[in-house]
Amino acid sequence: MGCTGWRLLWLACLASTFLQYGAVRVTMGESGVEVVQGDSVTLPCSFFTMMPLFRLSIIWTLTPLSDPDSPMQVIVYDHGQVIESPSFMGRVGFVGMPWSADIILNYTRVSDAGVYRCVVSNPPETGDPGIGELSLTVLGDTDAGGNVLLSCVVAEGFPTPQVIWEKLEPDKMTLPVNKDGDTMGSVHIANVSAQTSGLYRCSVTNPLGTQHCYINLSVYTPPDNSPGILQGVLLSLSMALLLLALMVLVLWLHRSAQESKWRNSHEEDECYNEIKYTPSLIKRSFV
Repeated sequence: MGCTGWRLLWLACLASTFLQYGAVRVTMGESGVEVVQGDSVTLPCSFFTMMPLFRLSIIWTLTPLSDPDSPMQVIVYDHGQVIESPSFMGRVGFVGMPWSADIILNYTRVSDAGVYRCVVSNPPETGDPGIGELSLTVLGDTDAGGNVLLSCVVAEGFPTPQVIWEKLEPDKMTLPVNKDGDTMGSVHIANVSAQTSGLYRCSVTNPLGTQHCYINLSVYTPPDNSPGILQGVLLSLSMALLLLALMVLVLWLHRSAQESKWRNSHEEDECYNEIKYTPSLIKRSFV
C-alpha cells in the first residue's frame, strides 16, 4: 500500500474516531448559585463542539424543590428558535447565544429554587448530549431584629387540607401555625437573628396526598461596629483637644491684648506727667 493509501486510511480512522467520540462537552461554571427573592441571577453553562452550530439544540429544565418528582422545561433553543416555558415567560432568556448556553432568570421566586439541568446536542455529532447540573437557592432576605411572616396559601383542596410548617435546616422543628380560614397557614417569627436562618418547608396534606413548598430564610446580621465606635471616640477626643487648644489660644491672645493696652496706657500717663511738670521745673531753675 502506497503513502497515499496509508494517508487515506489514517484520515478515515480519524474521521471515524470523531464521529464516535465527538459528543458535545458541557461545563457548568458553578455547582450552586444563590439569589435573593426578586433579584436576577445568571445560570452558567458552557459547551464545546467540533461541528458547526446549524443544528444546535439547548434545553434547560428544572427539578423544583417543591416537587422533586416533576421536572419541568424552562427554556429551549432549537434551530435558531427560542421557546420559553409558560411558568418562566418574560423572566428567562439566553445570554450569549449561540456561543454560550448561559441563561438569566429575572424576578426570581421561591418556586424557582431547585436543580437546573443544561442539555446540549449538536448534530451530526454522535454520542449522548452534553449535560450539566447546578442548584439554585432562592433566599428570603431580612435584617436581624425584625419580624418575618411565612405564608402558605392553598389554591384548592377537598377534604380541607392541613397546613404544617417546619424548619428543616440546620435544626429540624415543627412551628406553630396561624390559620386564616381554610386556605392559608402562616408562621410569625419575631425578633429574628442569625439562628433563625435556614430552610423552611410548608406541607399541605389531606387524604388524597401531600404537597410541599420551600423557602430559604437568610437573616442579615450587621458587622461588629466596635472598630467604628473606637474611631468615633478617638475623633471626638481629637476634636475636644483641638477646641481646648483654640480656647487657650483665644484666651492668651485676649490677655496679651489687655496687657498691651494696659502697657500703652501706662506709658501715655508717664509721658503726660512728664510734660505737665516740666514748666514748673523750668520756673524753679530761673529763681
